[in-house]
Amino acid sequence: MTIKLKLSLALAFLFAVTMLLGGLGIYYLNQLADDARAILKDNYTSLQFVGSMQKALLTRNSDPNSIKTFDTSLRRQEANLTEEGEKELVEAVRVDFDQLKSGSRNDSLTATRIQQNLLQLGAINQQAMFRKNNVAEQTAKDALIWLVVMGTFSFLILFSFIINFPGYIANPLRELTRSIQEVASRNFEERLHFKSNDEFGDLARAFNSMAHKLDEYEHTKLADVLFEKKRIDTLIQLMDNGIIGLDEKKTIRFVNPVACRLLGVQEADLVGKYAPDAALTNDLLRNLLQNLVEPAKEPQVAGGLLKIVDEGKESYFNRQTHVVTLTRTGEDQPIAAGWVIVLENITAYQERDLAKTNFIATVSHELKTPISAIKMSLKLLDDQRVGALNEEQKQLVDHVRNDADRLLNITGELLNLAQVESGQIQLTIKAVDPSDLVQYATRALEVAAQQRQVRFEVSGFSDLPAIKADPDKATWVLVNLLSNAIRHSPEENVVHISAQQLGNQVEFVVRDYGPGLRPEHRARVFDRYFRAPGQNGSVSGTGLGLAISREFIQTMGGEIGLKDGIEPGAAFYFRLAIA
Repeated sequence: MTIKLKLSLALAFLFAVTMLLGGLGIYYLNQLADDARAILKDNYTSLQFVGSMQKALLTRNSDPNSIKTFDTSLRRQEANLTEEGEKELVEAVRVDFDQLKSGSRNDSLTATRIQQNLLQLGAINQQAMFRKNNVAEQTAKDALIWLVVMGTFSFLILFSFIINFPGYIANPLRELTRSIQEVASRNFEERLHFKSNDEFGDLARAFNSMAHKLDEYEHTKLADVLFEKKRIDTLIQLMDNGIIGLDEKKTIRFVNPVACRLLGVQEADLVGKYAPDAALTNDLLRNLLQNLVEPAKEPQVAGGLLKIVDEGKESYFNRQTHVVTLTRTGEDQPIAAGWVIVLENITAYQERDLAKTNFIATVSHELKTPISAIKMSLKLLDDQRVGALNEEQKQLVDHVRNDADRLLNITGELLNLAQVESGQIQLTIKAVDPSDLVQYATRALEVAAQQRQVRFEVSGFSDLPAIKADPDKATWVLVNLLSNAIRHSPEENVVHISAQQLGNQVEFVVRDYGPGLRPEHRARVFDRYFRAPGQNGSVSGTGLGLAISREFIQTMGGEIGLKDGIEPGAAFYFRLAIA
């Protein structure tokens, strides 16, 4: 039997009970109404007629209308003969009354007979009233008994229905919800047990079949999963990089031999341990666990360079902390699944980079001597005491001088780059007047500016506090920014140099009114060897000046950048702390 049919039968039963109680009530109410009507119509009315006739009989000698009143009441009583014996008595009264009206002899005897018949007629109706009243009372008792019996029966059935029917619907649903939660928790042995042949029974059988198939699938794929896990574990063990895996509770789940060697700890002493507890006696592990990136919506990576003694040799490792997140099936938000720390051995690359830096420094240093000799020779050629030069010879000497100056600038930048890359930037920090830096830089570039007919406009340097800086490095940065501004400014134009105090810093701004930088080049302008193309598509410079400037300023504790929304041209700034 289906649930729909059961609900229909239950509602039909409720309807039948309601109709039965209503029918019984209507039936007995009609019975009581009929009994009451019979008493009032049949007997009470007859008693009124008898009383009226008795009164008229007594006043027949004094009241001329009494005969008429008696006759009217008698006719009405003749039309209301409802009880046994009433007809004979009424007919006897009619005969005697007619004699009484005709005025025959023995009037008193006739009146006496009429009076006796009326008394008997009243007695009959009174007895009928008592009898019918008893019938009405019995009908009321029967109605009460039947209504109480049927009401109690209906109440018990409805009460049982109210108690049991909601559970009949809700209990299977509650059991189904619990079983679904168990299956969602990978308890595929969960089963439903509904002993019914309705939709709930079909649902239980379908659910049990699904759980059985999931259980089979789980056990079937378990071997494959174990195989894949073993293969991944083998790959981790054979990798040259150190790898440490932690779960979301920071418990160490796996660690490969390279990581054990670097940490100086056996694998058995790490796996299954709470990482912060294990790091209490291991400085390297404590360093690796610092600043773990918290799980977010997407996996993130945090890195850093570490110097570790490996097998008696100082080695370099790049630390990468990968945040692992997992999005469960049917859910939208990722949840934390742990971290994987990778120690990538970059010692060979670091050694090559150091060799490259040393080579650049050596070559640059060695090139400065012959270039200086060339410039000295060019200066001697300009001396009239050595000999006069013709115009063509002077042009050749100027070309050689320009090339020598360019080579000297390149070697200087390479030496600065070698200092930056080796981390051996030597600074002499002291209090410096910002106006002194600007005066020195503008004097150094005065000739270059005059060649392009570019003038400097300086503003905002009065009443500025001294700054903490290395004067040589800060001047070099300002000269580099000004030389770039001169190179990219149109002829007969201006380069604006300004300064202002911003909190506990002084900001220097160099602005030109040239073509400016394209949006796609602005983010890369401080990268090494990047050279932004000019207005005609050509490039100039080495692409090292701004990169070295950034390293110098950051080493002095300042910041450097490119201002947004400047048109036309470009505006570079750097900020240094007040002394």
